[in-house]
Amino acid sequence: MKNFLKKYGFMMLMLLGIIAGCVVGILFPEITDGENATKGAKVLAPLGTLYINMMFCVVVPMVFCSISSAVANMSSAKKAGKVMGVTVGSFFVTATIAAVIMYLIARFIPLVSGEYNAVAGDVDEPMALGDMIVAFFTKPDFSELLSRRAILPLLVFAVLFGFGVQLSGGKETVIAKILASATDALLNMVKLISYYAPIGFFGFFASLVAEYGPQLVGDYSKTLAVYYVVCFVYMFTLFPLYARFGGGKGGAKVMFRNLFNPAVVSFGTCSSVATIPTNMEAAEKTGISKDVANITLPLGATMHMDGSAMSAIMKVAFVFGVLGRDFGASEAILAIAVAVFSSVAMSGIPGGGGTGELVLCAAFFPEHMAIAYPIMIALGYLVDPPATMLNAAGDYVVSYIVERFVTGKDWLQKKLSGKTEEVTEVTEE
Repeated sequence: MKNFLKKYGFMMLMLLGIIAGCVVGILFPEITDGENATKGAKVLAPLGTLYINMMFCVVVPMVFCSISSAVANMSSAKKAGKVMGVTVGSFFVTATIAAVIMYLIARFIPLVSGEYNAVAGDVDEPMALGDMIVAFFTKPDFSELLSRRAILPLLVFAVLFGFGVQLSGGKETVIAKILASATDALLNMVKLISYYAPIGFFGFFASLVAEYGPQLVGDYSKTLAVYYVVCFVYMFTLFPLYARFGGGKGGAKVMFRNLFNPAVVSFGTCSSVATIPTNMEAAEKTGISKDVANITLPLGATMHMDGSAMSAIMKVAFVFGVLGRDFGASEAILAIAVAVFSSVAMSGIPGGGGTGELVLCAAFFPEHMAIAYPIMIALGYLVDPPATMLNAAGDYVVSYIVERFVTGKDWLQKKLSGKTEEVTEVTEE
């Protein structure tokens, strides 16, 4: 029980705050017509606003310090570039596939059952694709970077600044050490703010449900059901294809024989890092070479994020529905790119998870961040178990592909035939 509470206690408090807020919002709705007009549970909105404002204030310096520090404190500029290349080259394809699948499902199964007209009326006309790309990644003036509405341009600036520190001496420089210390301080500050999160979510969802009604609760339940089902379907359909591609004939069968433990551990702990030992054991039983396992599995624990890419698209689709906006093709292309970037490239950055939510909000909902950000954060907590399962158990599956390109496409058949010969020798003796 102690271990259970340690792993899930805070998540349970978050969920309790959300559920309690929804119940209060349903019991005390906002009434705007008639003589007895009342705000109902909307009076609790300041409880949520306190949490949102505190997070918004700390996240901008945290993004700059954490990302620039991560790049600046690597052992060399060459290694920093290699890590970026491995991230894009090794895990980009599977994360993109996962994001595209979730987008298609969100198009065929709308996550939001109707428009929330009180919000939809404030949305401006969408920008052209070229203008969106320029606005997402650059700003004409440095002062404009110091805003939560400019997170993507700030990310670009932070990466370039980190490489600048690398070229000036790297982790031995005073500025690199300052960035590392500042990152630690800001992350501790986020932890302190997070203790207030259950109360903040209680106030936010009480106000939201009071304003928009029980429909929001139903849409949340529907979205969670869709995501959980999609995750398991993805695991039982795409994972075998990856294993077959990487291991050849018999790859899927061997993969399923060893997948159970990594899947259960990752689903139960919600930690990719905690799943590394189990993945190592599964890889050894499969016949994955130590050279591949010792690199792919630890790296995958921080950079292989199929489940996170799927959840990012789900969150964007959900908020698009709340705002009454069409999640069209041009938005989808950028959403998939941002989802893969925020889930894969930023997952190894300290504080990357919460920053990823803000990146999505700043990119697509800059005028409605006070609504979009807590919705995404709440969805992120609720889908964490299956998302981590795809992320972590998928590390083991991807090692099949890496082994193929390192050892050869018939590596698994050689391992299996070797085991058969050993069994035959033992039987004869």
